Amino acid sequence: MTLLVLGINHKTAPLNLRECISFGPEIINQALDNLLSKSMIQSVVLLSTCNRIEIYVSTDNNISLKEYLMIWLCDYHKINREYICNKVYYYQEKDAVSHLMRVASGLDSMILGESQIFGQVKQAFAISKKNNSVNKEIDRIFQKTFYVAKRIRFETDIGSNNISVAFAACALVYEIFNSLSKLIVLLIGAGKTIHLVAHYLRKYKVKKIIISNRTRSRADMLALEVNAEVINQIDLEKHLHRADIIISSTSSRFPIISKNMIQNALKTRCNKPVFLVDIAVPQDIDTEVNTLPNTYLYRVDDLKKIIDRNSTCRTAALVQAEKIVLQESNEFMPQLRSQNAVHSVRKYRAQIEAIRIEMEKRALHALKKGTDPQKVMQELIYKLTNRLIHAPIKSLQQAARNGDNERLKILCDSLGLN
Repeated sequence: MTLLVLGINHKTAPLNLRECISFGPEIINQALDNLLSKSMIQSVVLLSTCNRIEIYVSTDNNISLKEYLMIWLCDYHKINREYICNKVYYYQEKDAVSHLMRVASGLDSMILGESQIFGQVKQAFAISKKNNSVNKEIDRIFQKTFYVAKRIRFETDIGSNNISVAFAACALVYEIFNSLSKLIVLLIGAGKTIHLVAHYLRKYKVKKIIISNRTRSRADMLALEVNAEVINQIDLEKHLHRADIIISSTSSRFPIISKNMIQNALKTRCNKPVFLVDIAVPQDIDTEVNTLPNTYLYRVDDLKKIIDRNSTCRTAALVQAEKIVLQESNEFMPQLRSQNAVHSVRKYRAQIEAIRIEMEKRALHALKKGTDPQKVMQELIYKLTNRLIHAPIKSLQQAARNGDNERLKILCDSLGLN
């Protein structure tokens, strides 16, 4: 079994490309089934967040699989392969395991050490497991990854001065307005990111929070926590003019807010400025909104300066965390390979046991017939020896005929020959 990962992230590709090849909750099971239908792929996990899209697969044949996965990704999303050919990264075996450990620990995130990615990796794994897309090897790799991520969180300060996309969005709002006590904020969505945003806004003493979400019950639960008003998403356009700030993070495949909607809201507001932060991938807010006067639209990639400024103190912890990843991945790979050999060892033992039982039955039958015990013993030893050495000798001869010295050496080592 070989583990492979192919992906793009915030370091290699811009937001508009990342959103083109993202896997929303409504298509991820279909995508998993589509990949598993390929004969060379035994197991697959799809990780899709605002900052990365990664495909983890296990295979017994990795020949040209990088090219194959790239073609599949482009065909599935109906985009030209030229757009991503120089944007993807590809790792296999130990490098793939190390990369997964770094991702789950927040070491490869836009926000160094952020904890949200750990939950996203766990969720991606859980979806694949529920979809029967995970074999024993992938299961072991992800379980080990979760252990390593927790160890890094516990043993280093990588999570100190906690910062997230939600925090960065609120920090950006606070930097621009300085005081939120007279402002109304409209939050679109009710997932983990918006949940964090709502609580940060409360700390900044915002005047009023309005929450709109496709599922009303989730919005109601969050509203109770932060003392917010809830509106139905179907009525969103009617309430846009009330908001001085709009922050959106949903899993919608298509924009929720159009240029025309904001244009109408501005008229009702008498062109009073509106500030928008779109932290969704794909985007919730049409980019054309930014062409309107008195409208200021920020997206995930625009938060990087704030994130970088708050991440400098984690540099020392990063060195310590990287050492843990190196140590754990180095120790884990031999364990994984030995576990992968268990099936072969059991199969070999069963094969030898079957030969022993067969030879023993023949010997006992001969003894019952009155054959000389010494002759039975000699024949048993002779035939048992021949049966046991038949396959190794055949392999040795084949390797020698083919001039395959490397295989010949491996066979000799396994048979204890100098």
